[in-house]
Amino acid sequence: MSDRSSSPVPQPETPWASPAEAVVQALGVDAAQGLSDTEAAARLATHGPNRLTAHKKRRGWAILVDQFKSLIVGLLAVAAVVAYAFGEVLEGGAVVVVIALNTAIGFFTELRAVRSMEALFALGMVTTRVRREGHTANVPADELVPGDLVLLEGGDVVTADLRIVEASKLQADESALTGESVPVGKAPAAVDAGAPLAERRSMLYKGTSITRGSGLAVVTATGMDTELGVITQLVAEAEEEATPLEKRLALLARKLIWVTLGITVFVTAAGIVMGKPLLLMIETGLALAVAAIPEGLPVVATIALARGLRRMARRNALVNRLSSVETLGATGVICTDKTGTLTENRMTLTRIALASGEIDLDREEGTSPAGALRVALEIGVLCNNASVGDAGEHTGDPLEVALLQAGRRAGIRRDRLVEEWPEVREEAFDPEVKMMATVHERDGRIRVAVKGAPEAVLAASTQVLGDEGPSPMDDAARARWEARNEAMASAGFRILAVAQREGGSRDDAPYRDLVLVGLLGLADPPRTDVREALEACRNAGIEVVMVTGDQPVTAQGIGAAVGLAGPDAEVIHGADMPAMEGMDPADRARMLDARLFARVSPKQKLDLIELHQRAGRIVAMTGDGVNDAPALKKADIGIAMGKRGTQVAQEAAGMVLKDDAFSTIVAAIEEGRAIFENIRKFVRYLLSCNVSEVMVVGLAALVGGTLPVLPLQILFLNLVTDVFPALALGLGAGAAHLMRRPPRDAAEPVLGRRDWQAIAFYGVAFTAAVIGALEIGLRALHLSEREAVTLSFLTLAFSQLWHVFNMREIGTRMLRNEVTENGYVWAALALCTAITLAAVYVPGLARVLQVQPPTLAGWGVVLAMSAVPLAAGWVWHFAGRRVISRPTADSG
Repeated sequence: MSDRSSSPVPQPETPWASPAEAVVQALGVDAAQGLSDTEAAARLATHGPNRLTAHKKRRGWAILVDQFKSLIVGLLAVAAVVAYAFGEVLEGGAVVVVIALNTAIGFFTELRAVRSMEALFALGMVTTRVRREGHTANVPADELVPGDLVLLEGGDVVTADLRIVEASKLQADESALTGESVPVGKAPAAVDAGAPLAERRSMLYKGTSITRGSGLAVVTATGMDTELGVITQLVAEAEEEATPLEKRLALLARKLIWVTLGITVFVTAAGIVMGKPLLLMIETGLALAVAAIPEGLPVVATIALARGLRRMARRNALVNRLSSVETLGATGVICTDKTGTLTENRMTLTRIALASGEIDLDREEGTSPAGALRVALEIGVLCNNASVGDAGEHTGDPLEVALLQAGRRAGIRRDRLVEEWPEVREEAFDPEVKMMATVHERDGRIRVAVKGAPEAVLAASTQVLGDEGPSPMDDAARARWEARNEAMASAGFRILAVAQREGGSRDDAPYRDLVLVGLLGLADPPRTDVREALEACRNAGIEVVMVTGDQPVTAQGIGAAVGLAGPDAEVIHGADMPAMEGMDPADRARMLDARLFARVSPKQKLDLIELHQRAGRIVAMTGDGVNDAPALKKADIGIAMGKRGTQVAQEAAGMVLKDDAFSTIVAAIEEGRAIFENIRKFVRYLLSCNVSEVMVVGLAALVGGTLPVLPLQILFLNLVTDVFPALALGLGAGAAHLMRRPPRDAAEPVLGRRDWQAIAFYGVAFTAAVIGALEIGLRALHLSEREAVTLSFLTLAFSQLWHVFNMREIGTRMLRNEVTENGYVWAALALCTAITLAAVYVPGLARVLQVQPPTLAGWGVVLAMSAVPLAAGWVWHFAGRRVISRPTADSG
């Protein structure tokens, strides 16, 4: 093995045209051992991480510049220019200060949100299976180096450019790189040096995926030196598409802008006609425009999403796309696999059915197997791509790991068995054939080991191995084995059939004239938390459907064990599923009502998803294999397994479960619902506060009275009462009853009709309170105009702060609810109260805002009148509770 590390490893210019052995030799690696850890570390230091530079981190200065691109800042800038033009230097300077403060808040909050999102994406690091120092290990893909030996299986994503060394029925999807729409066959044989990229059958390229087969390959290029890296350098980075939520919020903002401009022009013109100073009305009009648009909305939305996603990550749900957050909250159907999701994925071979009878392996522990039992265990060990170490560490499919572990308990180790029967060929598992085979040769004798679905192996078997040797497999014997298979499956076992053939040549078709050896029963107990999670789904109006490749009796047994369906529930077999086109209403209703599907093909998964989608349901689909990728993309939200899922499935999914647990899906749906409800809360809060400012100033301007709130005071309130309480609402944990109501309609807008009614109602309450405080100050307390405006200003400020408690869910308790139990809300109120008091007691700030400290009587008016909107909120909630509890035809 080479120990070079001071210079880059020399690489063949056209590795596809050189023999595989020559490429391996040129890269300085031993094909049997792989690189040493020391050599790999040295090469990593020389060549750098195996990363592309397409995904750029947002620089701090770019985030800062973005703060000046909003309409809000433009309106404020116009206000400052107008103030300076009319000689109002103090007011102009104050507006500039507001711009600086608004920009600073936006910059630091967005910077933190962006960095949170980047940290989330870093959690989804892909790993690659390599051979180092003679052992198999999973290493982060960005630590691959030229010369690394990579072990490949169907479903793997190719994470570097590779030269194939060994291959068995290896195929790759290269559509992302070459545009070739069908999988391409791969083999170790060299091709012409001038072959185009799409015809280099001896190479695998970064960014593609393995669709079938298995193989061994050596890394020839990493990072930006790969073919994908070269293309990346030539293509400008595409702009990130806005999520549906962002689009809806943008549409809401555009509507508000047009409404605001109309109100602003009308109020300004009316004030001028009534004889108010031109400068004051221009500033008032601009302040109205700023007040009506919730400038804190984008920042708060970004932070709420980022924090929600981090909460999901802490609960083992890694969300890949922001749009998936909305989808989660509206999910109505979960189509889930069985193994590892509803069950523990802790496969153990516990029962074997042989011609002589059934054997419970727990009772045979410690005895040396013989006869057909030993042959069955040997086949499970030989026909296997997993690996198990002496310390119990393992890699590969859990089912194959269980077979290796059973073999070890019986004293049958794969490394020793392969020395006795060297493997010369492999037929990788084919989902269509439902079998896998390995071909072994010793002293010219051929032994073919086969495992697969019982019905497939039984169909391919012509004999049965008994105590006296093979005997013919007639129809009666086949029927007896089918009955034994069904009995074991109904007991909840995952069943594999094993068979073999001796003789012939290594190139013969593997699945002919097989001798059936027996049935292997693997136990996989249900997860302890599944029953509770399924109950939570029922309470939340979410339907759960098991879609498995197992036998119907196995699906029925597990469905009953976890409480998904009764013991007599119908199981729809894939062979009995009608085609989507031309499906009659009765079949459609039967498919929609079914909870258990067995022996389902990838195409039928797509049909099932489409069937539920046509019924208006939002569908989540779980998956782990490469064949699940189309269904994961077709579903409204695809959910891949993080532990046992293939990389293709994980990249196709919108969410990855780090623990593979069904309960994590339910937790993520709860978080998704909470995030959407938080967004709805702070949007409703922001708009009701802004509408109140427009109504207060607009009414005063129209009737020709004293303005209750001056332009700079509006800007001050907008900065204080908009951002901090809204942000606190966005960070809440959600109401306790979120999972006790049906999913929301995916087409439902951020604000519904009742939300807009509430905003208008609260606007009237704010207006009455502020105008009332002003009138009491002028007429009852006989205060000067400045003193009275101070009372109306403080009334509006504190009423908006108390208004945050009106954002609780209808039907929740007044004193104990998701708002009062939100610590961020109390922190925001304390901060905003301190800032508001500073506005009247700090001389410089009070002079700019044109306020002065109130008397004790004045504070009494402020506290009494600021409670009016809060009291109005109680009335609104009481009325809303009566509406919700009243049964109506459309109450759903």
